[in-house]
Amino acid sequence: MTEHDDGQRSQAPSQLLDQVALLPDQPGVYLFRGAGGEVLYVGKAQSLRTRVRSYFQAARTLEHRKESMVEQASSIDYIATASAVEALILEANLIKKHHPRYNIRLRDDKQYPYVRVGLNDEYPSVTLVRRREADGARYFGPYTQSHALRETLRTLRRIFPYRSCPRVVPRDRPCLNRFIGRCLGPCQGDVEQARYGEMIDSLILFMSGRDDQVRGQLRQRMEDAAGELAFERAAAYRDQLRLLEAFIGGQQTVTTDLSDRDVVALAADPVQACAQVFYFRGGRLVGRDVFYLRGAATGAEQEAMSAFLSQYYSVAADIPGEILLSHRCEDQQVLEQWLSQLRGKRVKLRTPQRGEGLRLVRLASDNAELALREKRAQRDLDPATLRDDLVILQDLLGLDEYPHRIECYDISNTSGQQAVASMVVFEGGQAKRADYRRFRLRTPGPDDYGMMAEAIERRLRRSGGDDQADSFAVLPDLIIVDGGRGQARAAAAVLAREGMGQLPVFGLAKEHELLYSPEDELPVALPVGSGALHVLMRLRDEAHRFAVSYHRKLRAKKSLRSVLDDIPGVGARRRTTLLRHFGSGRAVAAATLEQLLAVPGLPRTVAEAIHDRFHPPAPAQDPLPDDCRNAAPNEHKREDGSKP
Repeated sequence: MTEHDDGQRSQAPSQLLDQVALLPDQPGVYLFRGAGGEVLYVGKAQSLRTRVRSYFQAARTLEHRKESMVEQASSIDYIATASAVEALILEANLIKKHHPRYNIRLRDDKQYPYVRVGLNDEYPSVTLVRRREADGARYFGPYTQSHALRETLRTLRRIFPYRSCPRVVPRDRPCLNRFIGRCLGPCQGDVEQARYGEMIDSLILFMSGRDDQVRGQLRQRMEDAAGELAFERAAAYRDQLRLLEAFIGGQQTVTTDLSDRDVVALAADPVQACAQVFYFRGGRLVGRDVFYLRGAATGAEQEAMSAFLSQYYSVAADIPGEILLSHRCEDQQVLEQWLSQLRGKRVKLRTPQRGEGLRLVRLASDNAELALREKRAQRDLDPATLRDDLVILQDLLGLDEYPHRIECYDISNTSGQQAVASMVVFEGGQAKRADYRRFRLRTPGPDDYGMMAEAIERRLRRSGGDDQADSFAVLPDLIIVDGGRGQARAAAAVLAREGMGQLPVFGLAKEHELLYSPEDELPVALPVGSGALHVLMRLRDEAHRFAVSYHRKLRAKKSLRSVLDDIPGVGARRRTTLLRHFGSGRAVAAATLEQLLAVPGLPRTVAEAIHDRFHPPAPAQDPLPDDCRNAAPNEHKREDGSKP
């Protein structure tokens, strides 16, 4: 492996192209560095020159995260390797070392726990550790839920009473665990080494997902002990078998293929991503874990999947022969070669499109979506986290005041018809629904700028009231409008005209989640995955939902009114009576003739007209000719009187 570092840390972007031209055409790892020498991004490549050059090609469309990275880069370093697999391993190690801002990586920096079985001990112990060592012990994990893991181990000690003391030392009297049956008592000489070893072997099989084999072994040992008239030992095996069956009673074999496999599913939103791993051993689901990734967002699923696989399986204690994926990953062949080297046998990565594999992937994907939604909800309800997010937002936007109250405006219309605006309020990063407002706009035509200006103007003119309970009485610390620089300038013009030009206003464009100021030409890009961006996106999406729902309501109401008004005998008063009686226009359209006749004051002729309008009679079939009406099939005669 050769390493290259040109030592230049503050070059102009044009000089980066000179560095790209010097890159070798061989596998390796490249590092984008910032002006201060910090590592911004670490990547691997089959060809360093080709991969890095792609970042600077005008025709290539980069996602916003990488565009921002390239803009901040001052130099490029590289490390050439002998193979693409070696580059993959080095990339994972450098990401762990430098924690680059623009790389996708596992969000939690802590070491996940493992279960360690000390096989080299005379009486092996079972402990919880945070790091794997090359000490000949058997490891299981890593696991994400340490509390749940401890609870599981406490239950397993009732089934497999392994020792918990740090070492086996002869004791004068039994310890509490031995007294209550949670240890076989090797320090008392109460158990032979062979029998203790059998119990540890059963525990390892169970931790590996081979519970069927464990049950078979225990049942055979119980029968053998009974045949030898060792009834106490047979009773102990019987109790152990009952505890084991009670513990695994809820697990079901969910696959017809009894091979070992992992199922990895990825779910992403514009802020973060979640990876769900299901572990199937012998066709049985034996566990699952959920991981969250930093720097991953919608649109980068393939890169996120590749990053997760390389980082997770580099520390995993068990790698199955097949891994099913919800998304294809980058450099899949390289990953398969690397995983096969780690396992010592072939590992196949597969993205199923049909059959049982697709069903398992969908199961994991649904769970990943639920986990991501739950994580998002937890963050949205944490006041301390939201306050930190708003402090960061204040700093990134250069606001003079802490943005405690933020108002967002959105426009919804259909070619200028039924135009409405929504006003959504967040205080402290949380929705204040009591202060939501909506406007029916009067600006003619499909004029987004004019409509936004009208909405802001009507809101500001209501701000002079003395009633502090009115949501209009409290001015916002920050105004966000859905759209780009044009919408932001329209809102700013109204603020200046109303003498409130000091209120900051920004347009939030949905395509790249960029913030546009009325004065600055360049937009503000909040860090991908940041809490500050998440708050604004929730605010914008809520304003959009509120505006669209109101617009649809008005459009449906107008549509129904126009239909009812076309029916003879239905005027404004009867239309109101019908809506009050049935509760909605949809109910009027679905009503039967008997239900319509039950409306007070509605004549039968009008009820029938309404019913026929929404339930037109089926078209009548054409009558048969007279000469065919009474003829039986195939009974027509020729002119000579013979049958055909």
